[in-house]
Amino acid sequence: MKEGTSMRLSGKTIIVSGAAHGIGRAYSEKLASEGANVALLDIDAKRNEEVAAGIRSTGQKAIAIETDVRDFAAFKSAADRTAREFGSVNGIINNAGMLNVIPITRCNFEDIPDAEWDESFRLNTKAAWYGCKAVLPHLKAAGGGSIVNIASSTVYRGVPTRAHYVAAKSALVGFGRTLAKELGPYWIRVNTVCPGSTLSEESPDAETIAMREAPVKVRCLPRVEKPADLVGTIAFLMSDDSAFMTGQVLLVDGGSAFN
Repeated sequence: MKEGTSMRLSGKTIIVSGAAHGIGRAYSEKLASEGANVALLDIDAKRNEEVAAGIRSTGQKAIAIETDVRDFAAFKSAADRTAREFGSVNGIINNAGMLNVIPITRCNFEDIPDAEWDESFRLNTKAAWYGCKAVLPHLKAAGGGSIVNIASSTVYRGVPTRAHYVAAKSALVGFGRTLAKELGPYWIRVNTVCPGSTLSEESPDAETIAMREAPVKVRCLPRVEKPADLVGTIAFLMSDDSAFMTGQVLLVDGGSAFN
């Protein structure tokens, strides 16, 4: 714990799905550094435990739970275990998504395989629905909390060859606004974060680097986006600093799109 580091999340317990790699890992490490107890959910059990162990080595609290977020029973079990371990649940970041770990075909919309369209909605949209349902009893028991769904700035830009991904992420915007209305009486806040194209791959090849560099030319802030660019927004939304903010969409993409 570095001198002067904020501990504004001390006493809070937060679940992060898709926590073993890339942006999800960065979210988890940032939340822990600000004092949160963190439950890391990922289908990659080995890497997930390594990330949790790294957090614990800093003196913070983290557990790794192998979870396929496409299975509601598994998601609910993970949320329940988190509550038992830490005594409560105060927030969730529905980050698990389909693009890198589970690749998508890049093609014109009429050529997208049926099964892949369905899987995009299952992992990008339905899993977030499952996550919200899984934590709801715990957030109510805690007297409120914060839900953050991770969408994408492609929702506002439109990206050819990724219609199924963009459509599934777009659904999270309307879903989040509806949940904000439904859950406000319980003091549960629901917001959506839209990252830009982020160099989150741990060992990117030249093709991947070129893909991540391409959006730089249309950004107001002309450089490659990295996971560290997103973590401050996530910590803010999980903290009491955003206690009167709900139903909002925050684009964190260097100004390549506006909502």
